[in-house]
This record gives sequence, structure tokens and C-alpha cells, in this order.
Amino acid sequence: MSQPPKGVPSFVRPWWDAFAAVAAAVAAMFAVAALGLWAAGADGLPGAFPAVTAATVVSAVGGTVELSGGAGVLGRTGAALDVVPLSVTLAGAVVLAVLFLHPLRHHAVTDGRELLARVARTAVLWLIALLLIALGARHTFRIDLGDSLLGDIGEALDISPSVGFRVAVGPTLGYGLLWLLVLLAVAVAASRKTPLPSRLLRFQDPVRPAAFAVLALLLGYVLLGLAVGLVAAATRGDPAGTMAALLLGLPNLAWLALGLGLGGSWDGRVPGTSLGLPMPKALTAVLREGGDGPSTVNISSLAEHDGRVWLLVALAVVALLAAGFLLAVRSPAAMRPWEHAVQMGVALAVTLFVIGLLTRISARVGLSLLGIGDLSSFGGEVTLRPHLLTLTGLGLLWGLVAGYLGSLLSRRVGRRGLAEEAGGPERG
Repeated sequence: MSQPPKGVPSFVRPWWDAFAAVAAAVAAMFAVAALGLWAAGADGLPGAFPAVTAATVVSAVGGTVELSGGAGVLGRTGAALDVVPLSVTLAGAVVLAVLFLHPLRHHAVTDGRELLARVARTAVLWLIALLLIALGARHTFRIDLGDSLLGDIGEALDISPSVGFRVAVGPTLGYGLLWLLVLLAVAVAASRKTPLPSRLLRFQDPVRPAAFAVLALLLGYVLLGLAVGLVAAATRGDPAGTMAALLLGLPNLAWLALGLGLGGSWDGRVPGTSLGLPMPKALTAVLREGGDGPSTVNISSLAEHDGRVWLLVALAVVALLAAGFLLAVRSPAAMRPWEHAVQMGVALAVTLFVIGLLTRISARVGLSLLGIGDLSSFGGEVTLRPHLLTLTGLGLLWGLVAGYLGSLLSRRVGRRGLAEEAGGPERG
């Protein structure tokens, strides 16, 4: 970790720590976003690559990117975008969380006011950085209709269709602040080495093991997806497209696989001409089956195009048992199996609810000129919407089972509570 310049006042050190965390997180997000967009071919956009990269970073933290367009007085364009590039999100979240927690690990105890002060300093610098990024995330493209009837009409009437984007600063700062606060809360909750203020110690045993177990589950899925993606990039065609999917939407696909493996489902559609969003072939095939209406994406519908997707069920079962076991071994030995079940059930229900929200997709780019053609003629619409209540209920049910079985499996392993109880009389 970088050190502040020598000779500076002591009060500068906390601000330097906050600046280092925010700067490193922003740099990581820009690097991942730029590489992903470059792999997707966005570097060919005339003069727009920096602005598109900035907009991608804004989208990654929940910011609002507004799309607009026009085609002169006789035409109109339609565009909308609602998708979170979770690879970019995860890169920034990991870097920011690690650097935020690092100074706290050198303290035996943490004062509540000190912790809030660290959060406040980080939030101030984060909002400044996000504001600067938002101001740079704007551009307007001219749509080339090419050699077509619409192109001839547009040229004859001097109509120049265009589509552009800009960031809604107010909502972006609000959602960006919420993203930061949730991230820091999860990081503190899941970190076993970070001391808690005395008023929060009563939440340590009920919350920390479950938070760590679920976080390990999510990161495990991402790492496994990364390994599969790298193998696919090396052995199959279109390595650039595969790398674009990994660098922009790996957690989207990995966590979608987790939800599907547990029995969850999504509704969505993809037009005959794709918008270029990176999606697996089986998923794209299912989404195209509905025609003008939505298709239901679940294990059964995917298996009709690729029978290997049934492995997602086995993977989910093994992963959940491992998460339940991890929760139990990190909990005090005095806790009962039903308590582990409740903790895991609640944690997984909340996690799948959030996964459903984060994996939603709504992307539409279209043009209508003089009433000829429609929005779906120029790109169409890609949608993917979860069944949130089903996902949440499945998370609760699976979590209860995994927590209970994990507790039973952990009984043969030495646990933290037993060691503490055995060492207590000797210390006294």
C-alpha cells in the first residue's frame, strides 16, 4: 500500500488512505471496462471510446445512463439501456474493500466514530471521483443507414438520425453512494480480522460467518466461470468475444448459473438480430424462441439446447453444502444446527434477491423514420427479468437445508468455539 509523502501532518494519513482506496478502485474499474470494450470492438467508435468507458464504469456502480436520439423533424430514434457490467463492479468492489479494510486490521479494537469517519472520508472522495467520471460520460453518434430505402429518404430530406448518451448526475451520485455504503458494510461484516465497535459485537457471531460463507460462494462461482471462460477462449472460435464477456459480464453469467442451478427462472427475449451483448448460445436460443413475446429461461428450457446445463444443479448442491460447512466451522461451537440453518437461509435468500436485481437486462436501440420500419428493425430489444419471489423463496429453502447439513458435517472438525472454551480456564 502506498505511503503519504514524508513531513505531512498526521491528519493527512487517513485522507491519504481513503484517496488510495478510491483511486485504486477507479483505476481497476476503468482498466477492466476498457479491456472489455476493446475486446468487444468498441475501440472502433470514432472519438467515443473514453466516454463509453466512463459510462460503463458509471453503470457498474448503479449509475443512470440516459440514451436519447433524434432524426430531424420527421424522424425519431428510440434507445434504452439497463444492464450492470458486473465484472467492472466486482473489480472495483474487491480493490476498494481490501484497501479500506487494510488499515483497520492493525487495530485491536475499533471506535465507532473512527469507523464512521473512515467511511465518511471514503464517501466524499468517492462522490468527487464519480462526479468527474459522470461529466465525462457523454457522446452523440450519427446513425449510418447505408444503402437502403430509409437511407435514400434520409439523404433526400437531409435527416440525420443520431443516438447519444449522457449520465444523470443526481441519480448517479445517489446510487453510487448507496453502492459504496453497502459495499463497505458487507466488507466489514464478512472480514473476520477487522475489529468491530463495541456496540456491534453482538452481531459478530450471527452475521459474520454467514456473510463470509455467502461471499465465498459468489466469488467461487466467479473463479470457476473464469476458468471455464479462459478454456473456451483458448479452444473455441471468437476468443475476442469470449474475453469481452469475461471482462464485462462474467459475474452476470456466473451468478445467473447459480440461480438457475437452484431452480430459479428468468423471462426474456432476444430479437433475430442481436444487439451484440455477450450471451451463451443456449441462453440466446431460448430467448429467441418466444418470438415477439418473452421466453422462460430455466434449467429445463436450456437443457433442450444443451444437456450439459444439468451439471449446474449438481454444482449448486455441492457449492451450497460447502458454504454451509464453512459457515458452521467459522461459528462458535455452542451454536445449534437449526441456528446455522436460519442464518444460511436468510443470507442466501437476500443474496439471490440481489442477484436477481443485478442480472436484469433491458437494452433497446432502434429507429423509426417517417413511419417506415419500427424500433425492432434496427437492433431490437434484449430483455432478461427474474422471478424475484421465486428466487428469494428458493434461496431461503436451499439455505435452510445447506446450513443444517453443513452444521452436521462440521461436527468432526475443530471449531473456533471449542478452542476458546478450552483455553478460557487456563487464561483465568
